[in-house]
Amino acid sequence: MPKQTRGIADALARGLGKFGLDQALAAPLADYIALLARWNRAYNLTSVRDPEQMVTRHVLDCLAVLPVLDALALPKDLRLLDVGAGAGLPGLLLAMARPDWSVTVLDSNGKKARFMRFAARDLGLANVATVQERAERYRPERPFTAIISRAYSQLADFFASTHAALAADGYWLAMKGKLADPEVAQARKQGVRIMQITALQVPGLDEARHLVVARPAGAV
Repeated sequence: MPKQTRGIADALARGLGKFGLDQALAAPLADYIALLARWNRAYNLTSVRDPEQMVTRHVLDCLAVLPVLDALALPKDLRLLDVGAGAGLPGLLLAMARPDWSVTVLDSNGKKARFMRFAARDLGLANVATVQERAERYRPERPFTAIISRAYSQLADFFASTHAALAADGYWLAMKGKLADPEVAQARKQGVRIMQITALQVPGLDEARHLVVARPAGAV
């Protein structure tokens, strides 16, 4: 096994162990990294070029939300929308880890949407749908149980642009780096109920990561 391939496999195994996830996920996750690295050379999907860095800065960074989501006792057949999904982060990875979920990945950028469609087919992710559209214009046939974003925008903008796509009793899940008090305060003014803000621990990453869990004001 080439040194880099072994390094990726080892890092994935350690990260999956930290999150209590099935080690069988390491193989499809490694396939995703290889696919992203190959497309990235031509389409510039992410500024992270090194596949080994993709393990920490993309894959484990995204999977770090799963312990928090599991604690929320979300429906087993969750309908999840990932807005501003880019290269499928976190949507494609969450679809791998939770095959019972129905995941829609949405991005307005054509090359990113093409990559996500190809990756979902190539990786055999039958539970993934790809939509090319701006978040504020997207009107699904059925509202989603949860909507997630990763470094998409300010919280207030995220809530406002996706409100029409979220079920009345649904959850917003905002993945953030550093989180400033004024940003949270501005979001609360929209009538959004922020349930919790959790500091995430990403193996191998010494940077601030948070998950903001919020619901519409009337949700029980």
